[in-house]
Amino acid sequence: MPHELDKILISCQQSDFKEQVKRFRSEMMLAARCSGYGSQENQKVIEILRDVADHGDEAVADYTNKFDGIKLTPEQFRVSKADLQQAHKQIEPDLLTSLRQAIENVRKYQSEIFIGDKNTHLGIKYSPIRRIGICVPGASAPLPSTVIMTAVPAQIAGVKEIAVVSPPRYKGGIHPVILAACHELGIDEVYRIGGAQAVAALAVGTGAILKVDKIVGPGNKWVQSAKKNVSGDYVGIDSIAGPSEVLIVANDKANPAWVAADMLSQAEHAADSSAIVVTDSQPLAEKVLTELKKQVEQLQRAEDAKESLKKFSRIIVFSDMTGAIELANEFASEHLEIQCGQESRKVADKVENAGAIFIGDFTPVAVGDYWAGPSHTLPTGTRAKFSSALTSNDFVKSISIIEYDKEMLAQSADDIIRLAEVEGLDAHAKSVRIRQQS
Repeated sequence: MPHELDKILISCQQSDFKEQVKRFRSEMMLAARCSGYGSQENQKVIEILRDVADHGDEAVADYTNKFDGIKLTPEQFRVSKADLQQAHKQIEPDLLTSLRQAIENVRKYQSEIFIGDKNTHLGIKYSPIRRIGICVPGASAPLPSTVIMTAVPAQIAGVKEIAVVSPPRYKGGIHPVILAACHELGIDEVYRIGGAQAVAALAVGTGAILKVDKIVGPGNKWVQSAKKNVSGDYVGIDSIAGPSEVLIVANDKANPAWVAADMLSQAEHAADSSAIVVTDSQPLAEKVLTELKKQVEQLQRAEDAKESLKKFSRIIVFSDMTGAIELANEFASEHLEIQCGQESRKVADKVENAGAIFIGDFTPVAVGDYWAGPSHTLPTGTRAKFSSALTSNDFVKSISIIEYDKEMLAQSADDIIRLAEVEGLDAHAKSVRIRQQS
């Protein structure tokens, strides 16, 4: 009897293989742009942004009631310091120890790659962004790791003001573990609002929430669409980071149970997440599918995972690894795992497009999500072709420094004047010539 997940396996042995892969790729591209400029979702987001810009806190409260089912006054948006402290006091000691070590791991990595304190060229100055906003998902699961993976890089860069927003989906507020993580990092500006209305509030400012200069963090299509719409005009953003996705390149040396588990670790996020396996081994693909059918039934979020697998996930068998790697580069996935035994590093070297690469059988995405040091805030929807992981360097801006003395200007004056005049900018040329007459 056919199983509901059977259709996710696409094999080069099928006569319509190329057409199936092409169709799936098109569907994935469309899904990645589901909040594109002409879509109904995007039009709704624009309405929300305009409403918040025009009506401020009143609109934020209305949308919080509409989308989250919570009635809040503007005075109730912000979580009190007492609540932050209480959440921190109540966190389990072992969990607090793990959070602190994760913070230390991220702090070490982000410090080592930070360029802002390594200013060795006289012609540039790095300055931290003054104020940022962090979007922390909380609708489907509490994510204290996102607090760490966004706030710590900002703190390394020297950002002084950090505002956190997260939807009130836990008993009318934010899950205590998120609050505890904020308190541990010394962040006391936390708001129990989420969605596009939270992005709008951060971007334009309301009576209760001050405007920020940059918004970062992962989230669903509504949050990411809102970020995209405010980017460049009101604030800067990191990237379009969501919904979650993983692509696994595997050969016959991979453990099918582990591959299936890693697919499900992304599929459980939400029904619009994706998990894709590309391989040159038909036997491995069939074993992975068997494991998926078994393991998905053991998940607490089994129904969301099944929807994700059916809609946006596939196991694709190519005739050789060249085709698999080509598709991996085309998809430019948020998370890219390489499970090819001793060939893993060699395969990884051929990957040009990915948010983060996880090499080897013992490096599941969870290592990066929580522990290793690089931020788990990564570009999605093929945007890793031109965007990168969030780092401490995303929280500084560079200022060009130019300083000439009289002799230096004299040496270059004729060339500068000549270039200005060929462009027809007479005043530019005169601004140099007048100094030569003194």
